[in-house]
Amino acid sequence: MKKNSVLFVLFILPIVAYLFFASGVNSFTKLPIVTPKTADFGDWSTLDGGKISLNDKVTVLGFSGTDLLINRGNLFNLNQKIYQTYHKFKDVQFVVICPIGTEKDAKKVVDALSAFTDMAQWRFVFASAEEIQAYHKQLKLIENLDQKLGTPKVYIIDKERNLRGRKLVKDTKEGYNTFHPAELSNEMLDDFKVILYEYRAALKKNKNASRKI
Repeated sequence: MKKNSVLFVLFILPIVAYLFFASGVNSFTKLPIVTPKTADFGDWSTLDGGKISLNDKVTVLGFSGTDLLINRGNLFNLNQKIYQTYHKFKDVQFVVICPIGTEKDAKKVVDALSAFTDMAQWRFVFASAEEIQAYHKQLKLIENLDQKLGTPKVYIIDKERNLRGRKLVKDTKEGYNTFHPAELSNEMLDDFKVILYEYRAALKKNKNASRKI
């Protein structure tokens, strides 16, 4: 009996503890709001000439910069690790803010992804350098864009246009680095599930309330 207890403490208990913590700090809570009520997009056009909004959408937001084509691998990582699983949700969109003049590069990326991806929820929107800087500034992020108006990080914006992330012990996790597939597979995937669960739970609660009435 003692032998079994010792084996449990030495081997089984650490594995259980690891699996618990590896499931993510936000698995059982709401994802914190980092920046409330961020601005919606201006009168910016998408690749197909349309307009988009952050309202009533769960948005994964990125800033491509002028090196969009060079850094296309980051978008491929995001596409494989997050988009492919959740693109069928109609209230989810993946938006990349690009500098005006990079339309042809964006089209090449879209064409490449289209070979194996339904691109219905991908959006590439174009703005001037000044507009991009101003928009990024109002998000109140710790890190700035690089000199080419880009960043490898993407951000989660909820349906009420709140920037969501993790409030850690010493700092805040605002975004997720698309250069690192492991970060997308673990931290971002975990947090994205939390956001979607919030809305599913709210929808279920509203339906139940309506039935009672």
